[in-house]
Amino acid sequence: MSEAAAPVADSTGNWVDRLAPVWGRPYLRLARLDRPIGSWLLLIPCWWSAGLAAIAAHERGPHLTHLVLFFIGAFAMRGAGCTWNDIVDRDLDRRVERTRLRPIPSGQVSVAQAAAFLIAQALVGLAVLLQFNAFAVATGIASLAIVAVYPFMKRITYWPQIVLGLAFSWGALMGWAAAFGSLDVRPLVLYAGSIAWVIGYDTIYAHQDREDDALIGIKSTALLFGDRTKPMLAVFYSLAAALIGIAGVLAGAGALSWLGLAAFAAHLAWQIVRLDIRDPALCLAVFKSDRDAGLILFAGMAADALWRG
Repeated sequence: MSEAAAPVADSTGNWVDRLAPVWGRPYLRLARLDRPIGSWLLLIPCWWSAGLAAIAAHERGPHLTHLVLFFIGAFAMRGAGCTWNDIVDRDLDRRVERTRLRPIPSGQVSVAQAAAFLIAQALVGLAVLLQFNAFAVATGIASLAIVAVYPFMKRITYWPQIVLGLAFSWGALMGWAAAFGSLDVRPLVLYAGSIAWVIGYDTIYAHQDREDDALIGIKSTALLFGDRTKPMLAVFYSLAAALIGIAGVLAGAGALSWLGLAAFAAHLAWQIVRLDIRDPALCLAVFKSDRDAGLILFAGMAADALWRG
């Protein structure tokens, strides 16, 4: 297999390797379209926020147009964020087994080509953002500062997952801002709950690389928590469920929202029970299951709004 067609170490056998043209594969991998789980996890807080807004406004479900726009925007901006992360981390990625064959460290894409691709993805994201009201546009633009600094955090703190939480949970503000043109305590509490959720699931994800990270000086909550990971996950997941529940109370959520929240919390508890931090493949599988947990919660919110709107 040629270098241009070689699969990356942490992404093989997917649709990109099977179906995409050879010239496009490195760019699709830069955007992580071979591994869309991160895009889903960026999208889900947007949908939660849209669902919470629909409940508060007594509407029959979230705005469908908003849900579609958030879907497109999440995939575009997650791709842009991953491309930026790969540009910044290219030297570190060469030293980690799971990431050494990514497009930039493996030489499939130059830094200049990656930067051009980053701009193209950001423009798609901007085009989506401009479909919303002015307040939502300003709120979306404000997130860029967090996205820009995130790749550097793992060099200086054992808590880069907090910064990732700030970035990946921003959608918890966006759905509300798009619906109301303002923010209040309800989306802010939802945002805090989402941050706790992100810290939990990204700790699980980081356990895949903890040995390589320790060798090259990269910090994470996986290394910080170590054998205390399960009780710490219980803390953060409990906090996530509690804060999301408080946001629901403040928004006037009903029985179907509570059913969704209960199923969400049960899923998080199941993750903790199932997890074995010494098994990287299992860590990845448990991490990916957070998409299902998030969609379950959104389904409860959407059904609640539809039933009571």
